[in-house]
Amino acid sequence: MKTFAAAVALAIALPAMPLAAQEQAEAPASPQWVETSNAYTQKLIEFEASLFPTSASSAGYEQYDGLVNDMALDRDERYLAGARALRAEFASAIVKESNPYVRQDLQILIDALDLRIAENELERRYMLEFSEVPQRVFRSVGALLSEQTAPHRRAKALELLQRYTGTHPGTEPMTELAKRRFEDSRGEGKIGPFVVEVRESIDKIPTFASGIRELFATYEIEGAEEALDAMDAQFADYASWTEEVVLPEARENPRLPEELYALALKDWGIDIDPREAMSRARRGFYEIRAQMEALAPQIAAENGWEETDYRSVMAKLKERTIPNDEIEAYYRNVNAQLEDQIREHDIVSLPEYELAMRVASAAESAAQPAPHMRPPRIVGNTGEQGTFVLTVGNPTAGEGEAYDDFNFPAASWTLSAHEARPGHEMQFAALVEQGVSLARLLYAFNSVNVEGWALYAEAEMLPHEPIEGQFVAQQFRLLRAARAFLDPMLNMGLISREDAERVLREEVLVSAPMAKQELDRYQYRMPGQAGSYYYGYRKLLDLRIEAEVALGEKFNERAFNDFLLSQGIIPLDLMAKAVREEFIPSQR
Repeated sequence: MKTFAAAVALAIALPAMPLAAQEQAEAPASPQWVETSNAYTQKLIEFEASLFPTSASSAGYEQYDGLVNDMALDRDERYLAGARALRAEFASAIVKESNPYVRQDLQILIDALDLRIAENELERRYMLEFSEVPQRVFRSVGALLSEQTAPHRRAKALELLQRYTGTHPGTEPMTELAKRRFEDSRGEGKIGPFVVEVRESIDKIPTFASGIRELFATYEIEGAEEALDAMDAQFADYASWTEEVVLPEARENPRLPEELYALALKDWGIDIDPREAMSRARRGFYEIRAQMEALAPQIAAENGWEETDYRSVMAKLKERTIPNDEIEAYYRNVNAQLEDQIREHDIVSLPEYELAMRVASAAESAAQPAPHMRPPRIVGNTGEQGTFVLTVGNPTAGEGEAYDDFNFPAASWTLSAHEARPGHEMQFAALVEQGVSLARLLYAFNSVNVEGWALYAEAEMLPHEPIEGQFVAQQFRLLRAARAFLDPMLNMGLISREDAERVLREEVLVSAPMAKQELDRYQYRMPGQAGSYYYGYRKLLDLRIEAEVALGEKFNERAFNDFLLSQGIIPLDLMAKAVREEFIPSQR
């Protein structure tokens, strides 16, 4: 079940600030409707944080630092009762409120609660509850021990680890609590986690244990040895228990029950029938592949290569590997060139500060193998920046073919446009600078909103990149179209994993480790999420052309893009409404 922060953290974490600080920072400048909306949203934030404080802490609410989630056996019943009571309160309020923005925000909260309630009920009906505790501990500790976290908060990482390991007075080890909930979730007809997921979770435990030790050493948190030693012993015991108890209950088929997959699509923001989404994506796949085939001979001619088909050209481009110790500097240079192009062509208003970037640790790569953006604190930001995190491998892929999808020059352009500028980094920079209501900040988030903008950002920069960068930009877009039909096909039993892998390897041209990462994502890590990229991108393109047609010569690219960013991470139907009712009239 996803809480307000956990839902966001699946794609990117959304840090915020303490409740009291929010009130102090927002009250003088916020419109009255925002204050009214926030008062409702605070009730939901505080309720969920009372049960899931690690999510609240990761989101930046300092009063929950050092606390761990409620793992009592009756937690879900208490959550459902509280969620239903709040939903009824919001449903009553929406009838009474006259401000349309407050009503929109109340509907956002109601929709979020409906999803949480449905997820809780369906998961309890169908699934055994297995927790990857070591990864959870690593993520929670890493949220506090981070360059993006204020130094005064980091000391709480010790209390957090002590609570996780049961070395804090009055606590039990999280591993034992998780075992207890697994046993309590047993029931006739229930299915366990996917067998591959279970095996990989066991294999990654030493990586997370060493990663946690590394974090405590890096940030010089003293007094942690007892808790760290207890952690090592408990993680080893949990690995044995997982192998002996959970693995025999694991399912061989990764497919979810149909109801759960349908709800997942809705939660990620995909609001059309999956068969229609598949049909649109297949058409797009053909068109994008044709564009790659058209570009390939030009690249081959420039480089004097005999083979001119797109597969051969991609193989040649990947031979130009950037060494791991040079990859950060290389990407910094590419980002600087992209920013120059943004200014020259007046595409969007850039932040004035330098982009933050670093290479991921081994434990971070194990938790999230793909390059990604770690956003800053959003509400009440005091100077924290988002960070573009580069990964150089997939630790779960094993020995064999190299993970070569991002470490060659031609790939750096579109990846930077997506994760950095004008993509995710600018999305969150705009939120920091302009601010939105808490409902839109924490509960309107879904992958269609967020990833749609990042793919749109790629498209904005494509004409201003070298031809090799344009070629790989089309390959990345080809991957997003493939995701939009392979994910539902796999989850609806319309294609085998082997055939899906063939599409990714032979048509999309990703490496074996990348293909494994993709298929794992579709089948059991985040079923339904992968299709949100292409769906959100196409919706934003449609909105862009609608604005161009309506305004003609008065259409201004930078004004349009700045307006989209100013709206925050809101559902795209609300974005379209704002463009039609606010942006277009204002430009006329």
